[in-house]
Amino acid sequence: MRVEPLPTHTRIRPFNTKDAYPEQSLDNDVCMAVRAGNTVYLRGQTAMDLDGKIVGVGDAAAQAENAMACAKVLLEEAGARLEDVVKIVIFITDRAYREPVYRVVGKWLKGVYPVSTGLIVQGLAKPEYLMEIDIIAEIPPERA
Repeated sequence: MRVEPLPTHTRIRPFNTKDAYPEQSLDNDVCMAVRAGNTVYLRGQTAMDLDGKIVGVGDAAAQAENAMACAKVLLEEAGARLEDVVKIVIFITDRAYREPVYRVVGKWLKGVYPVSTGLIVQGLAKPEYLMEIDIIAEIPPERA
């Protein structure tokens, strides 16, 4: 019996948490995206842009715009598109942020119809973060 090798995981934009969170005592090797076969997993996208700067302090909608813009770039780097998104989980730190954040996400994912979960949480990795979005995409076989 022939055994096929496991699919290669492509790790996109690796970094260490001590660089992203110097104020915290962390030392974890992670990355912005992982492509495993035709599935793409993104790191939770927040107010932090792809250069490590925080944008939209105090503005949940601006943070959501940044998160979705970063997600689009990361998905494309992994060979996916926004229309390939199959699951999103949105974390907000206050119920008042639900409408502005969901309006932004809805604009970016119009016509995509992913499954969606929304959570209100007490806090996120940095106090400036008002929202975070976790994204999984599946690249169709004809584009893989």
